Amino acid sequence: MSPRLVVILVLAGIAALSAGVVTWNMVELRPAPVSGSGAAPTQPASETERREHREKFFSGDPDRDIRGGQEMKPRW
Repeated sequence: MSPRLVVILVLAGIAALSAGVVTWNMVELRPAPVSGSGAAPTQPASETERREHREKFFSGDPDRDIRGGQEMKPRW
């Protein structure tokens, strides 16, 4: 192989890689539209709303007794 062909192949590889990186970044930066909903999801405005949302999401049933637990029975 001639040195000229090697240089051309290396440059073509770099160009293809660069185009792939640019395409990947363009696709990742744009969020996909959600079909069927006209409204975008909104973020809670204040820190207290965020805290309340986290507590509501992660809190369990306070009336349920979980101290004893349940024996795990593996299926094999």
